[in-house]
Amino acid sequence: MTPITITDAAAAHIRHLLDARGKPSAGIRLGTATAGCSGLTYKVEYVDEPDPADEMVEDKGIRLYIDGQSLMYIIGSEMDYVEDTFSNGFTFSNPNETGRCGCGESFSV
Repeated sequence: MTPITITDAAAAHIRHLLDARGKPSAGIRLGTATAGCSGLTYKVEYVDEPDPADEMVEDKGIRLYIDGQSLMYIIGSEMDYVEDTFSNGFTFSNPNETGRCGCGESFSV
């Protein structure tokens, strides 16, 4: 099983972010942090140097590094990028979620 998949829209936006950064990057890191009213939130950051504890996934030409401590919360997810009239950003379809706060900023497993 692949730990995570990314949609074409997410891959295109990640490519845009990496190109616009202005310095070489190994990819992006996906992790979770304790936050919000449901307990966990997703965090996305640039990777200059991969951490040996990260799980590396390559999908659609993008290298995505998953924080080793967050892998159990993310496995089986799909990462998308959505733009609409009121907001834009990465979204996650995560089969491990057991709940989500009303504003959509945090989740529980």
